[in-house]
Parts: sequence; structure tokens; C-alpha cells
Amino acid sequence: ADSPVLWRRRMAMVSTLGQIRLGHHDQALRLATKLQTDPHHLMHKAVGWMLREVGNKNHSLLDAFLDDHAATLPRTALRYALKKHDDAARTYYLAVAQER
Repeated sequence: ADSPVLWRRRMAMVSTLGQIRLGHHDQALRLATKLQTDPHHLMHKAVGWMLREVGNKNHSLLDAFLDDHAATLPRTALRYALKKHDDAARTYYLAVAQER
């Protein structure tokens, strides 16, 4: 995750998918927090994708993460993470993000 190479940082994030599917979310959430400030849009997509996968296993955990980080997540990551949320939740978190 600390590599100067985009593809290594992206792989660090995406490699948490196996752990997420086993119900272990800590690593994914730590990396999402760390990599949310990455300037590359492909990292934003990877962060959002893994957050959505966390939500597939534990919706309330994703919502707790979004409560803390929606305002600082890049819009692309937030949209990817919210893909399976209902319209009201999506509107709420996007509004929080827009207030920054």
C-alpha cells in the first residue's frame, strides 16, 4: 500500500477481497482509510469496490465506516461503495460528501 507504483497499491486493496469474503474486514477498512487520499481514480474505484464488498457481508459496518469517512472519500469511491444502498442512504451520504 506504500508503493509508489499504482498497480501495487491497487493490488494491496483488491487483495483484501478474500479476507472480506471470510468475514475479516479490518485490513480492508485500514487500507481504505489509508488509500482514500490516493490521487489516482483507479485507486478510488478499488477502494469503493472493496468497501461495497464489506457492505455485502456486514452492511452496518460499512455504514459505520461511511459515517466516519463519507466526507473525505473521493466521490468515485463513495459512489462505488454506495452502489447497493437504497436511494435515501445514497442521497444522505452524497450530501455529506458534498458539504466538504
